[in-house]
Amino acid sequence: MSWRPQYRSSKFRNVYGKVANREHCFDGVPITKNVHDNHFCAVNARFLAIVTESAGGGSFLVIPLEQTGRIEPNYPKVCGHQGNVLDIKWNPFIDNIIASCSEDTSVRIWEIPEGGLKRNMTEAVLELYGHSRRVGLVEWHPTTNNILFSAGYDYKVLIWNLDIGEPVKMIDCHTDVILCMSFNADGSLLATTCKDKRLRVVEPRSGRVLQEASCKNHRVNRVVFLGSTKRLLTTGVSRWNTRQIALWDQEDLAMPLIEEEIDGLSGLLFPFYDADTHMLYLAGKGDGNIRYYEIGSEKPYLSYLMEFRSPAPQKGLGVMPKHGLDVSACEVFRFYKLVTLKGLIEPISMIVPRRSETYQEDIYPMTPGTEPALTPDEWLSGMNRDPILMSLKEGYKKTSKIVFKAPAREKKSVVVNGIDLLENVPPRTENELLRMFFRQQDEIRRLKDELAQKDIRLRQLQLELKNLRNSPKNN
Repeated sequence: MSWRPQYRSSKFRNVYGKVANREHCFDGVPITKNVHDNHFCAVNARFLAIVTESAGGGSFLVIPLEQTGRIEPNYPKVCGHQGNVLDIKWNPFIDNIIASCSEDTSVRIWEIPEGGLKRNMTEAVLELYGHSRRVGLVEWHPTTNNILFSAGYDYKVLIWNLDIGEPVKMIDCHTDVILCMSFNADGSLLATTCKDKRLRVVEPRSGRVLQEASCKNHRVNRVVFLGSTKRLLTTGVSRWNTRQIALWDQEDLAMPLIEEEIDGLSGLLFPFYDADTHMLYLAGKGDGNIRYYEIGSEKPYLSYLMEFRSPAPQKGLGVMPKHGLDVSACEVFRFYKLVTLKGLIEPISMIVPRRSETYQEDIYPMTPGTEPALTPDEWLSGMNRDPILMSLKEGYKKTSKIVFKAPAREKKSVVVNGIDLLENVPPRTENELLRMFFRQQDEIRRLKDELAQKDIRLRQLQLELKNLRNSPKNN
């Protein structure tokens, strides 16, 4: 039998990336120079938020999406944190509520006024204290309103019920810093990657580890649930220090289903998954490329489609929710790319080329909407429910009617599972000890300089006193 090439039919094989015109970008933004491995950017259908470089404390900008062009240097900021802001995330059900976490060990909830900020905002509607170290990650629950997860450098994941403003659960199964968190479609499972080189699938309400993989050949950095397919995808580094991705069965993490090397660059690979189109996007930190693949249910599981290339390196990427896309242009995904060197935020639209201008139902199936499926009490009692779906044809301009009401609470000891979180401090990491050592060395040098200056001044005074005593007038 003669050999024939195998052609794979896909409606997404010609998807291309389109960069917005310069007048539709956000220019003059002082993007943070922090080296923490986060995106420092969050976007929804109304606002764009970017963590900025600031002296003394941490701050971020919140810009209405229609306010493109050059951003004034004195543009108002959200600046209530006492330390650098490390992560920001918009509430998926309330457009003007954003969560931030910081090196000052706090998580804060901010309510952005209609039309954006007119002056600097320093007062959060809710301040959450429970971590004993800096907080590196925050994630909203995908189907439940007012449930927030935070991961700190104290190796703990806290689950906050914002209706009462308190942590209600603690996940304490990690032995090192948590690098990434990802939920499955209904939020019943949480996947985490950790600096201890382990991938875990956790039942969040009980904190029980259902599956755990010790990744020796594939050192994991980032993880993402692939929708409702019961699979996980991780990005990391191979034993030869090349960038690599691996696909896992969430019910058996003994061995990955496939491992694939991407390239030999050193920047972190950020994965983004679109459950509606089954497309996976891989964006490298520090390079300008975005590769995209289609995920299948059968081998080889991963089919390469194309690559978007740009000479400008990206520090991070924000992703627009589905209901904020332009369906008339057949836009299936939109990134907001942070270009630090230019102080620029570039929207990049991923477009399916179609000649017809009518609504394309095959590329826009029903998608998770802006209505929560559960209340915090229902979810905490053990209920799971799939997200409430919406059609982008009819309902994608609807705004949520949910209003955030902050509970009144006083600062006090935070006890979860019988443990006072603010008192139970884990041993310091090697990096933290090094930072403390260098700070102490700097302080010692400063004190020595001050002492030397005072010694010089004392000698001068002694010399002046001696000259006065030996002067003719005194004789």
